[in-house]
Amino acid sequence: MPAGRQAGREAVSRNMKPSKHRLGWIGTGRMGSALLTRLLDAGCDVAVYNRTRVKAEPFARLGAQLVERPADLADRDIVFTSVAASQDFADVTTGRDGVLAGGGPVPGVVIDSSTVSMEASQKVRAKAEELGTALLAAPVSGNPKVARAGRLSIAVSGPREAFETSLPYLQLLGATVAYVGEGERARLVKICHNLVLGVVTQIMAETTVLAERGGVSRADYLEFLNGSVMGSTFTRYKTPAFVNLDFTPTFTGQLLRKDFELGLEAARKLDVPMPVSALVHQIVMNLIGNELGDVDFASLLQLEAWGAHLNLLPENRKVSDGLEDSPPPHATDEQSKDASRASKHA
Repeated sequence: MPAGRQAGREAVSRNMKPSKHRLGWIGTGRMGSALLTRLLDAGCDVAVYNRTRVKAEPFARLGAQLVERPADLADRDIVFTSVAASQDFADVTTGRDGVLAGGGPVPGVVIDSSTVSMEASQKVRAKAEELGTALLAAPVSGNPKVARAGRLSIAVSGPREAFETSLPYLQLLGATVAYVGEGERARLVKICHNLVLGVVTQIMAETTVLAERGGVSRADYLEFLNGSVMGSTFTRYKTPAFVNLDFTPTFTGQLLRKDFELGLEAARKLDVPMPVSALVHQIVMNLIGNELGDVDFASLLQLEAWGAHLNLLPENRKVSDGLEDSPPPHATDEQSKDASRASKHA
């Protein structure tokens, strides 16, 4: 597509406003809560289901309608799901009380923002197509704080018409929304992304420990790295955890292990050698074996330090995570305001 035409399309997309679709939301975990709040803050009409109802009750005060079963969302126009695992996704969609259980109305579009296997998604997609529902795979890249700042990246695959209908809502959730084709391609894109996430974190851990062993503070080394061509939104975001050893979970080693195993499984099926990813998978397994699987995967730094017999201490330095410094790339004025508000209340 010519550059001018592509730029024009992106400008139009960024200026699109949500229409009056009736939305449903399933799953109010850490990520689901952050995303759902953005829709409610934008004034969307949303009905909400969560397996543990008490965790959904705060959203009633923000204007959400609470329901007792996923099936109670079947009359909604668009239903989002944000769940932990493949079986959870199957249960809330095609299970006995699922939104696609059949026997009545079904939503026009179901959008899944979870990281689930392609096989599980394909089964749900087949059932959805039988009922006349379009399934969009829309896994998000980021964590709840990134979501609150409006800086998530979202890969989307499925029927193009359903994507165009849903785009205004997806743009409320993330700074970058990329349509990557039909079927389950977005699932593969997300898994590939998370393989990079793990590999980059491991090399950050290795080089940070190397620099500290040579007498360089972690804060000083990472300030240099972040200001170089190798710096990124991600390296800046992980810098406070590395500097001050705060491993409060945003994404755990256990979750990273799941994604690496999904990626390596896909690589076997597609006959793609993945030597670096396979090695980092073993390191993540070691992380879990050392009882660091339930804290943030930035604890790869601690594992590396143990291997080097280096005693890490918090540096107690205030360093930026990069999220509060600037609005999302290509943000609208309203998104910029949202990012500012989020950083103040984070």
